[in-house]
Amino acid sequence: MTADTTPDNPAQRRVEAILAELTGTGEETGVQVAAWLDGEVVVDAWAGRADLAGGRPMGPETLVPSWSTGKGVAAALVAVLVDRGVLAYEAPVARYWPEFGAAGKEFVTLGQVLDHTAGVPQLPTDVTPERLLDLPAVAAWLEGQRPRWEPGSAVGYHAWTYGVLLAEILRRATGRTCDQLLRDELAAPLGVSDELLFHVPDHLLPRLATCYDGGWAARLERMPAEAPFFAAVPRAVLPVAALANRADFRRTPLPANGIVTARAVARLYAALACGGELSGVRLLSEATLKEAAIGRASGVDRTIGIPWTMGRGFVVGDASSPPVRSPSAFGHSGSGGSTAFADPAARFSFALIKNRMTAPGLDSRLVHEVRTALGLAAA
Repeated sequence: MTADTTPDNPAQRRVEAILAELTGTGEETGVQVAAWLDGEVVVDAWAGRADLAGGRPMGPETLVPSWSTGKGVAAALVAVLVDRGVLAYEAPVARYWPEFGAAGKEFVTLGQVLDHTAGVPQLPTDVTPERLLDLPAVAAWLEGQRPRWEPGSAVGYHAWTYGVLLAEILRRATGRTCDQLLRDELAAPLGVSDELLFHVPDHLLPRLATCYDGGWAARLERMPAEAPFFAAVPRAVLPVAALANRADFRRTPLPANGIVTARAVARLYAALACGGELSGVRLLSEATLKEAAIGRASGVDRTIGIPWTMGRGFVVGDASSPPVRSPSAFGHSGSGGSTAFADPAARFSFALIKNRMTAPGLDSRLVHEVRTALGLAAA
C-alpha cells in the first residue's frame, strides 16, 4: 500500500466518521487506526491534532508514544531472534547475562521474563525518571534483587522491568542495542523503519506527537497507596502524559514502550496474523510464532489484580468486557488506550494509536465496528 492510497469500504468509512466525531468534540486529540485482513489493508484512518499548541495535524506518519503497546513489538522481535537460534525461550537469562543469575534468579528463563512470571517487577522505591532511564544502572540493581515469588509460579506484570531486562538480554546476546535490532530485524524488512521504534532519533522528533491527559493520571492516582502496582510503577514514574513528553524519555530505547504509527504496528501484526509472512517477507516460521503466541501463564495478576493469559510477551485472548481481542488473538495494549493485536483465526490485525490518554473503551468500540463492517465474527 502506498501512502496516498486509502481503502474504500464500509469499515474505512465507519472509522473515519467515528474519528471525526471524537476529535471534533475534543473527546480525543489525535487518533490513528489501521487494520489488515488476509494480507491487505482494509482500514487506514487518522484525525485530529498531533499538537494543540502549534495546531499540527495528526497524520498517518505521525509518531505517537503508545506505552506498553511496544511490549508486543518487543515480543515479536524476540520471537524472530528465537526463530534464528540467537535466543531460546527456555534458556536461563544467566546464559546471556551471567550477573543476573544471583539472589535466587539463576534459573529464571527468558520465557519467564516475557510472560511476566520471573518475579522481579520491582523498582527502587525512590526511583525518579532520571534513574529509570539510566538503564545500565537499573539492570545492575536488578542483578541483586531476589524474586518476589517463585519464578514461573505466578503472573505479575513487569511494567517497567520487562523493558529493562529485555534491553540488557538483547545487548548481551547479540552485541546490538534493542533499537538497532528492531530496525534491522523487524522494521526494515517490513518497510517501516521510521515508524516502529523504541525511542525517537533526533531527526524524527519533528514527527512526534505531544501526549495529553484525558483522565488517565487521575485514574492511576486513585489506586490505593498499598497497591502492589506501585512496587512495579512507583508514583514518580507513572505512565502519564508528562513522562511521555520528557525529552530524555523520548530518546531512551526502552522496549517496555513503543513509539509507533498505527500503520506500522498493524502491518507487523498483519504478518503475525498470516503465519509470520506478509507481502513476500517472512519474519519467522509458523512453528516459532505458534510457540510465542500460545497462552503460557494465566491467573489474576499479582501486580495489577486483573485476570489474563500471557504468551511469550503477548497478551492472549481478552478477559475484559466487552473484549478487544478474540480468544485466539494476541497482542498488547498500552496506558491511555492504545492497542494492537493479531487474530490469526481471521487473518486480521488491528491497531489504535492515540495521543490523549484516557481509560480504555474506544479500542473495543472500534474493533467491534471494524469487524462488523468486514463481516467478521465478534471478538
